[in-house]
Formats: sequence, structure tokens, C-alpha cells
Amino acid sequence: MPSDPAPHAPGPSSARPAWQRFLIRVAVWLFGLAAAGLASILIIVAVALSVAYPNLPDISDLSDYRPKLPMRVYSADGVLLGEFGEERRNLTPIGEIPKVMKDAVLAIEDARFYSHGGVDYRGLVRAALANLGRAKSQGASTITMQVARNVYLSSEKTFTRKLYEVLLTFKLEHLLTKDQILEIYMNQIFLGNRAYGFAAASDAYFGKPLKEITVAEAAMLAGLPKAPSAYNPINNPTRARARQLYIIERMEENGFITAAQAEEAKKQQLRVRTGIVSFPVHAEYVAETVRQLVYAQYGDETYTRGLNVYTTLKSGHQEAAYKALRKGIMDYEKRQVYRGPERFVELPADPKALDDAIDDVLAEHPDNGDVMAAVVLDANPKKITAVRLNAERIEITGEGLRAAQSGLAEKAPPRTKVRRGAVIRVMKTPKDTWEITQLPEVEGAFVALDPRDGAIQALVGGFDFNKNKFNHATQAWRQPGSSFKPFIYSAALEKGFSPTTIVNDAPLFFDAGVTGSQPWEPKNYDGKFEGPMPLHMALAKSKNMVSIRVLQAVGAQNAQEWITRFGFEAEKHPPYLTMALGAGSVTPLQMATAYSVFANGGYRVNPWLITRITDHKGKVLVESQPPLSSEATRAIEPRNAFVMNRLLQEITRSGTAARAQAMLKRTDLYGKTGTTNDSIDTWFAGYQPTLAAVVWMGYDNPRSLGDRETGGGLSLPVWIAFMEAALKGVPVAEPTAPEGLVNVGGEWYYEEFARTGGVSSLGMDSPSGAASAPGSTSGGAGATPGGGMPLPPLAPVSGDAGAAARPAGPGTTPARPGDQRPGPAQDRSLMNSDGQPPPRSPSEERRSILDLFKN
Repeated sequence: MPSDPAPHAPGPSSARPAWQRFLIRVAVWLFGLAAAGLASILIIVAVALSVAYPNLPDISDLSDYRPKLPMRVYSADGVLLGEFGEERRNLTPIGEIPKVMKDAVLAIEDARFYSHGGVDYRGLVRAALANLGRAKSQGASTITMQVARNVYLSSEKTFTRKLYEVLLTFKLEHLLTKDQILEIYMNQIFLGNRAYGFAAASDAYFGKPLKEITVAEAAMLAGLPKAPSAYNPINNPTRARARQLYIIERMEENGFITAAQAEEAKKQQLRVRTGIVSFPVHAEYVAETVRQLVYAQYGDETYTRGLNVYTTLKSGHQEAAYKALRKGIMDYEKRQVYRGPERFVELPADPKALDDAIDDVLAEHPDNGDVMAAVVLDANPKKITAVRLNAERIEITGEGLRAAQSGLAEKAPPRTKVRRGAVIRVMKTPKDTWEITQLPEVEGAFVALDPRDGAIQALVGGFDFNKNKFNHATQAWRQPGSSFKPFIYSAALEKGFSPTTIVNDAPLFFDAGVTGSQPWEPKNYDGKFEGPMPLHMALAKSKNMVSIRVLQAVGAQNAQEWITRFGFEAEKHPPYLTMALGAGSVTPLQMATAYSVFANGGYRVNPWLITRITDHKGKVLVESQPPLSSEATRAIEPRNAFVMNRLLQEITRSGTAARAQAMLKRTDLYGKTGTTNDSIDTWFAGYQPTLAAVVWMGYDNPRSLGDRETGGGLSLPVWIAFMEAALKGVPVAEPTAPEGLVNVGGEWYYEEFARTGGVSSLGMDSPSGAASAPGSTSGGAGATPGGGMPLPPLAPVSGDAGAAARPAGPGTTPARPGDQRPGPAQDRSLMNSDGQPPPRSPSEERRSILDLFKN
């Protein structure tokens, strides 16, 4: 009988408790859900990548990185004069960025930059833990990610933007080398104060090139990318200092610097630039003129293309002109009545509140060069105590108080009284003491050019560009006064006058029938009449009566036509006798151009400013050089210019500008002072054969400068100060007499007039003062004194270039285009300012400055 089967052993599942079986089922379900979720995420990411990746921007252009670069303006000797652009940036190759700057950036922004693949996963974990622990974080974005964001993306915080950032990061790492990425970052990042990139920031904050940066300065700059406004050393020095110290510690931790270097960097006192960023040379008016000219050609690309514009300006001449004009204006200002403080503020007693109040008011009244702002703490007739920026206390005593004596008086009006809380202007004296002054209301202009080719070598359009941007050198139309007389005398030479022609300095009266309006009785400046005198003495003494008689003899219409040869506009100089006294309108630049005709032997030159334009890599885009002077550009005969030199030289030797030769100790100086009615405008226009310069001073709203103010007293000192610096090392140059002249008794005469006598006297038969009418035979300008051969008419002006044929008359022949006469036309002094002739046809017409940009 078979035995009973053994009992069935229970399986593992039947042996597990029910709760275990439940957990297993839950785990299986959770794993399934996780797998499904992961698969879904992978599918979503794949779909997102398939959609997003094709929409990523093309980054191939980063291999040839071309950021927005400003236009920079340079002098002829390579000094930076100005900068214009949307972004202030100095593009610096990675090889030229100093190691200390790169180390400071890597220490704080991305210490593992050269070891990760664009996304630093370790950095992400560290940043997350630091944020959870509320410790100081180094940030999760790598330098590559920041480049992707700064160049191509916005700063919005969305998942889509972050996805694009990561994808772009991988793309950048694949396309570019690490050094290329770092170079883009170091040049692209915004660092506040209009500076983009660390090279521009080094100049903006420390006023030095990046290659000269120290560890402490590098650490300060490296702290800016995180928050340029929050860590700005100008606006937030405390926070900037704290971040700088932290970065120095990071540099030490990462082995970029030693402990000793770190300690030294922490102790270094940084000198941070404040206020308006300035350039080595004050040429703001020139830079603005260049900007306008370049913008006319390149439009908005002017500010982003990285153009480098080189000018004819000489930095030494420009700085000398700037200083001379400012000194001349401030010297005049010292003679004016004190107009009172610029503002009054209530100063609190609390020291902290006091410092804040002073800082606030001085920020609203910035320094104007060497004319600085200060706030008065205490004032009495013997001493002023004031405070300047950075809590600098100054005391003004003795002679330093002279300019404001009226404001320190006991009974001074409230608006002019210097008292606590007054905002005043102060200057340092040569003795290193302080003096009180005031911002001037008067304006001025200075322009100097090479008379041989018209190259502008210095131009100052006003006292201060930030105070008044109107360029008085090129835009101000003012009456030239007596400085215009030489052009009338030049016309007279063609009518038979000579330096020894005797002209009567006697009173003149013109009734309404002659003037067409009101009676006119002109006067000399000093109110005196000296009777008969030679022409050269009359010009040296600037005798108005003689000039009027000369113009009356020449004929106002003839003179109006003659002056157009020098570049003057006929319509600006109506053909009336007042033209003899400079009643027309000119600009300082126009006067400098006109006097250049005398200086260069009779050639018309056009002022020019831009020599070449290059791109940021140095490729020449535009290059220009004016043509060599030739008969095609002749304005007056060489002999006319030579005799005028003789007349103008006497003015600087013994006339109204005698201080010029006396102070400069050289004889090759020529020029003429000018003062208009009521001393509204004062001028000095003069030259040395290699340099012509003009100074003007006056008010924007014309009013008298003062009864005793003249061109010789106001404008001439400015000219002398400039020439003293500009002519250092320049040898004395005396012109040689051209053909067509003869020397009789030490005086020069036109050859044909020396034979026939020319005009020996004028106005001698009119003791009552009525000038002889042209055409009379007794000392008038229309005939020789003996009733001989009539004088030749003035030659007509040909074309718009102002060149004219030689006057047709005895001993003369008409000039033909291309004629090359012996004399100054062959003189090396008429070469370009670099001493070499330009590579152009001598007959080529001179183009306007805007034409330099036309193809």
C-alpha cells in the first residue's frame, strides 16, 4: 500500500508577510513610474533640443570677434584727443592682457575655467550647497556661460533662456579655444562708468593702461562684473573695498598670488578717478568737429566701427593754445567786479551731515579745470576758510582775497556777500597759495594753422567745452576791427601806394548825402590826429583816418572784390567806407586763413584737419594731403605779400603789437591788433612764416569789454604765450624779395611805380579833412602827383578759388594758369608742413574738408 505523499512545502511568496508583498508591489509601481517619467523627460528634452538647437544663433562670427568699438580721434603725433561711441571699449588681444588681471577674474568668476567643458558641475553643486548654507557663493555660471548670455541672450530668468544658455555654452566650447572665449569675456563685459572690457575699465577708474595694473587694482576691477553699480569704487567705495579684499583672498587660495603679495595688495591705497574723464590734451572742440565730419560720411557706424581718425593737430601746440587762452581770459576776469558766489547752502552743525551736504553741492558745481569749486565754512575781510572735494580744507588770505574784496565788505549786498555756505571758485597761484576767483562770462577763441598748406595745428573754440559747446573759432561771426586793415592796404598797393606814401591823419566828416543815412564823423582810437604821416607808420599806429582815406582812394567796390582773394565773403563786407575799420563779419578761422596768404607769399590755402582714417586694425580707409601751392591757387602777387610783410613786421616791432618782438626776441613776426567800437571785440592776427595764429575775445551777447581793453592788451598776450611755446627751436626766417620790386633808400617799391612815382601823398590838399576823390590830380589815388600815367585798375577775381591774374599795367603781364615765376613759388618754405611735396598734380584744386571723405 503506497505511503501518503509528503506535505507540500510553502513557497517564498506564501512565506512573506502580506505587508512585504505590498511594499514590493509599490516599489515595482514606483520604479515603473520613475522609468516612465524619466523616459518622458528624455523625450521632452529630446523634443526641446530638436526644436531649440536649430534656433540657436549662429556663433561662427565669434571666431572673428568684432565688438562695438568707439571712434577715437588722435593728434598728428598720436595723442588721444577724444572718443565717441555707444560702448567705451579698448579691444585687447588675450596675449596683451596681463596675467594678474586674468588671474583675478578667474579666481572670482571661474577658477576651473581651463578644466571644465563649459558647464562646471562641481561648481553647480558647490553653489547649491553654499546657497543652502547661506555662505558666500562663487556663483554657478561659468565664464563661457556668461559669454553666451552677454553676447547673445537677455538677462531674463526663465527656463527657456537657461536652456539656450547651456546649449550655447556647449556650442561655444566646441567652436572656440579657451583663450578665445576668455578674450571675448575680458573685452565684452560691462563694468560700469560706460566702460566695456577691462582695458577700458582700467582707464576709466584708474587712468592707466591695463598693462600697468597692480594686484590690488586688478582685484578691484574683477569685482565689477557681478554688479557694476553696487561694487563701483566711485559710487560705492565701501562695498567695492569689501569685494576687493575677498577677491584677493580667493587669488591666494587658488595659488595665483603668494601670502606676501596678498598682504601687500590689501594695504595698497588706490587712487580712483572721479569726475569727467579727461584726455591728455584739451582738444574738445577739435574732437567734436571731427565727429561731425566723420558722421557726415559714416552715419551711425561712426560710433561702433572702431574708426581711428588722425588729425593735423600738434598736441604740444594744442595744449599751449589751451593754456594761453584760458590764462588770458582769467587775467581779464581778475579785473572785473566780483559778481558773488554761485550759490548759497545751509550747512548743518553735525559733522556727518555737513560732509554729506558739501559733497552734494560740490557734485552740482564741478571743477572747471584749474578753476575749482569750494564751499565757505567761515569768511571775514582777512581770511576765508573753505572746503573742497574729499574734505580738503583751504585758507585764502592776503592777495588771494583781492578779487572778492567787495563781497567781503561789511555792507556787501546779500547776493554778493561771501559768507558761510557760499559756493565760490578758487585757483592755485604760482606760489602754491590759494586765491578766490569766479567763472568768466567772457569768451575767446584761438586757431593756428600752417600757412604753407592750411593744416590746422591748434584750435580752441572757447573757455571750456563743457560750459559752452559753441565753437567760437569756426562759428562766431564777429567784427574784425583794425585787424582787417591790412587787406585794404594790400589793395592799395595795387593802386600805386607804397609804404612811404604820405597820408593825412586829419579829421573826416561825411554828411547824410554821402553816407545815405546819418552823418558820420569817425575818430581815431586815442581821439588824436597827428597830421601827415607815411603809410607804414599809419598802419603801425592803426590810424583810422588814414585807413578811411586809403579805402576811399581805392574804391569800396574794388576793395570788396579784392578781399575775396583772401577767402572773405563779399556779402559779409558791404562796400562802404566803414569796411576800412573792419565793420564786416569774419570768423577767427577765416582770419587765420586770410593772414596765411601774406605768410606764404600770396597763395590761397584752405584749412584742413583730417589726414587719415583707419579701422581698428590699422587698415587705411581714407588718406588725404593738400596739393602743393601753385599759380592755380595764387591769390595775390608775391611782391604784394612781401611789402605787406614789411608793413606788418613794423607793427610787431614798434607799433601797437611791439611787445611781440620785444618778448619773443625774434624779428620774423608779423601781425595786426584789432579793437572794435566800444571794445566789443578784441583781436590779434599774426604769423611767423611757418605758423599763422589768431586770437579773439568778446562776449557771446556783444557788450563792451571795458574802455581800456584793446586787442594789444587782451588778445596779443595770448598770442605771445602760444608763440613762445610753439616757436621753440624754430629758426628765424626772413623772406627774400621777389621779382617786380626795387629797393630805393631802404624801402621797397613796385618796379613800375618806382619809375612813374605812384601815389606820393593823399589828403594833403584837404586841410578841412575832406578826402580827395579818386581821379583827382593833386595827391589823389586816381593819378600820379605829376598828372602822369593813370594807375592800373585792380585785377578781377577769377573763379571761386580767389586766384587772379597779375594786375595789367606798366611793367606787368597777365598771369596764366600754370605759370611758374621765380621767387617764393619755388621756396621750400611753401612745401607741406612735413617739408615734402604731396604726390599730386600741382594744378589740382584744393577740396573742402568734407570732400576728404568722398570717393
